[in-house]
Formats: sequence, C-alpha cells, structure tokens
Amino acid sequence: MKFGVLGTGVIATSARGYLNGMMRLAGDVVLEAACDPVADRVKQVADQYGFKTHYSALSEMLERSDVEAVVNLTPIPFHGQTCLEILDSGRHVIVEKPIATTMAEADEMIRLARERKLTIVVAPPNMLHPNRQEARRLVAEGQIGRVAFARVRSSHGGPASGNWPLDPTWFYQEGSGPLFDMGVYGIHDITGIVGPAKRVVAFSGITDPVRFVRGGPFKGKKIDVTADDNTLLMLDFGDSAFAVIDGTFNVNAAKAPQVEIFGRAGTINLNNELQGEAPLIEVFRLDALPGLDGWITPRIRDLDARMARMRELGRGIVVDHLVQSLRDGVAPILSAEHARHALEIMIKAIGSARSGLALSLDTTF
Repeated sequence: MKFGVLGTGVIATSARGYLNGMMRLAGDVVLEAACDPVADRVKQVADQYGFKTHYSALSEMLERSDVEAVVNLTPIPFHGQTCLEILDSGRHVIVEKPIATTMAEADEMIRLARERKLTIVVAPPNMLHPNRQEARRLVAEGQIGRVAFARVRSSHGGPASGNWPLDPTWFYQEGSGPLFDMGVYGIHDITGIVGPAKRVVAFSGITDPVRFVRGGPFKGKKIDVTADDNTLLMLDFGDSAFAVIDGTFNVNAAKAPQVEIFGRAGTINLNNELQGEAPLIEVFRLDALPGLDGWITPRIRDLDARMARMRELGRGIVVDHLVQSLRDGVAPILSAEHARHALEIMIKAIGSARSGLALSLDTTF
C-alpha cells in the first residue's frame, strides 16, 4: 500500500515511532508522501526515510499524490478535522489517539468510512498486545469468575517533567490534556478486555496552574495550564462491575501493575515490558490446584515471537494492523467504534466532574 504520513514530529520519528516501523514493513508499505506545515522538518524527514515526495499542506498531498492510506499524526485538537478530509478524499485512515475531540466528528468519520467503504484504525495499539488479548480471553471464559472491579493506571508525569524534544505547552492547553493524551490508554485497556461501559463518574481539575519544563531544549519554560491535568474516573459496566482509571500528569513513578482486574474467583495483573522482571500477565486463582490458591503465569502461544514483532515495529504495529485487516477482509481490532466509545467516556468524564453527576453512555462497539 502507498502511505502518506501527516505530521513528522516525535511520534513519527522517535526510535519506536511510526516511520522506523513502517520501513521494516517494506514488503507491504510504500512511503509515498510526507506532509507537515513545518517545511524544513518535512523535507528532512522525507529525505531521511526515503519518501517519494513531500508537501506542506494536507490538501496538496491528497490532491497531487496517489496515496491509498494516510497515517494521521497531527496534534490531538486536529485529529477529527483532518481525518474527515482524508476520508472524504477516499483514503483509508490510521489516526493517533484519540479518534477526535468531539462526538460529532467521530460519528461523521464512522459514517463517511462506511459510506465510502474505507477502513479506520485508531491507536493506541493496546489490544494488539498478547497479554491484553489473553486477559480478554480469560475474562470471557470466566477464569477469574464474575468481574467485580478493576484498577487501571495509564498516566505519567507529563511531557514537561522529562526531556521532551519539542515545546510541550500544547499538552497542557484546552483541547488536549492528560485525559486525552494518557487516560485514553487505560480506557481502551479495560473496555477492550471487559467490554463497553454503561456509565461514568469522575473528579477532575488542575493541580498546578503553572508548570515549568524540567528538561530538554525548552527547560525552564513557563506553561500556563488551562486543561485539567488531574482526572480520576470510575466506569460502571453494569451488574455491579466497576473500574477506576487515572488520566493525569502527576504519576512521576509507580510500581503497581498497569491493570488489575479482580474477579470473584481470581485476579489478573497486566504489566508492560518496562516493569523490570514482572511477567506480562499474572493470574491468581482460587483453587489453582485442589484446595490450594495461588499465582500462575499463563503460557501465551507464540509469546516471544509476537512480542519480538511488536518491539521490531514499535508504533508501526498499527500500520501493520491496517494492512493485515484489509488483506484478510476483516474488521480491525483497533476499530473506530471502540475509539468513539473511549472518546465518549472522556468527554462525559469531564461533564461528570463539572456537574457532580454520574452520566450514562450511549455508544458501544
């Protein structure tokens, strides 16, 4: 497939970013066109990665190139508008999370894709991870009994707290913030494993109205925080099953599992590869052996090969997922419908925090 890439910043060019992974998919992926309004950057990236051509405006790339799909790596506030333009031109879309920032944009994207018979794939790639897929299977099969509640951690200290190579100000402004940037991971995790939620209730606010960049080329820069930087939400899945998720720029360090799912007959812990020697998945079972409770580490089929593939491709695994979905004629796991459900949760979490009410969710997937 001939791909265009819209946005050539850090997410595109980092070591585990999209472009390095796409280059490793050379048998399936052609780097046809790069697009970015920063003219010097897009030319440099196009030359470095071997794009056939480059543009400074999306409309020019869509009009003049013969790309078949576009990887949309624009900042969060632009996702919806640019995806609609891409779909309207007849191209498939991969978009970084979240799918959009309004439900109207997400709804229109899904409608347009169905009308034009196009496919949308939406990051994050969480549900492609073998441990997430195994957790989903275990929950569906009742291996830990009826799910009672879950704790999900998907936050970090924020881009201003580390060595972010670009100006991190926009992460802290209205239209962005840690809920859209980081909380979305945890929302995708738990809904991907347990299923769609029915209600959301949340607390949200700004912990520090001013932040200073701690490292990198913008060290010392003052940032006025206008987007909530501290959100905790609870999901109600029905039948007294709940989940607590954080979306905050206040987690400077943590040792707990990323995801803990507590069922009436056991527990599932999910970790990532950065958490030392912790297994990717651990399961506690009542009566793991007759009369003996205990922790076990499930054997996941082809785990080493699958994880090696994910490490090799980095964020490019999302591109591979689109290619494979189209080749096999199946709906993607990273679907626009799932992403729309996650977006509704985030929007209504803020609404709940402002109103003090638990709000019902209308979408599913």
